[in-house]
Amino acid sequence: MRALPSRIYPVVDRADWIATLGQAGAKLIQLRLKDMAEDALRLEIRRGVALAHLHGVCLVLNDYWRLAIEEGIDFIHLGQEDLDEADLPAIRRAGLRLGVSTHSHDELQRALDVRPDYVALGPVWPTKLKKMPWGPQGVDRLREWKRLVGDLPLVAIGGITLARAPSCIAAGADCVSAVSDFIRMPDPAAQVRAWLHATQVSQQGDDGTV
Repeated sequence: MRALPSRIYPVVDRADWIATLGQAGAKLIQLRLKDMAEDALRLEIRRGVALAHLHGVCLVLNDYWRLAIEEGIDFIHLGQEDLDEADLPAIRRAGLRLGVSTHSHDELQRALDVRPDYVALGPVWPTKLKKMPWGPQGVDRLREWKRLVGDLPLVAIGGITLARAPSCIAAGADCVSAVSDFIRMPDPAAQVRAWLHATQVSQQGDDGTV
């Protein structure tokens, strides 16, 4: 199973964030675009691809799997409802890697059945970005999910802050993801560097070895 390229995973709503965060050291970024006309959407995705290549970022596109194939995206991220419509064989033929959201045991099993390249669990803590039918999962659920998925990369998302990120890594998450705690901060680039440090330190033993 291929590891993810980073322990931190910012989610952004504009392509320009890829340059800002990529320059600061973020190497895995999800572009989540909503409520855009198709032409504008395609242009924004193309800009995201160009900036990702320029800054050495592995780009993940949320939801738009057809455009991801057409525009040469590295990764596609799908929610459970997206799995109903997505052409998974076409995604695989195009060489895209796949991430899938999970919130329950049934959803985890469904995700594992499609052989993703990572699974995400959330919300770990309450989040205000969107209404969620699921309550906070907590770090104990991260430990359980890691036991169930084994070597498959596990992403923690939902209500995660700089202070909370290390506990997710310690609980078994391979990667921690957030929106607000990156792009809503006064200095997003400094926040990336702080997250990189915090998640690296959380993987080290008392002697400083990983």
